Amino acid sequence: MTFKKIEEIEAWQLARDLCKLVKFFTEKGLFPKDWELRKQIRNSSGSVMDCIAEGFERGNNNEFKFFLGVAKGSCGEVRSQAYRALDYGYISEEERIQLDQIARRTSA
Repeated sequence: MTFKKIEEIEAWQLARDLCKLVKFFTEKGLFPKDWELRKQIRNSSGSVMDCIAEGFERGNNNEFKFFLGVAKGSCGEVRSQAYRALDYGYISEEERIQLDQIARRTSA
């Protein structure tokens, strides 16, 4: 399938949803006080979305594949940071699972 714009790419759409979910979770409870973890998980989720866009816009399949790999790595970062947020009591196990599921779907 050939995409004409980033908004057609399912992984980019999922990454956008991941960003929104991360923002929602990081604005509640004690999470906002841990500015370092909050910034890290927000940056990681944003990186997923942005790397997909950057790779696509370069117009070269090899570069697109490279940036998809970077985006996949950032999904792993979000998943790892979600465990830290769980361990610190910032999110529930159900919320961690939500983040994990969307990050895995985006990676796939």
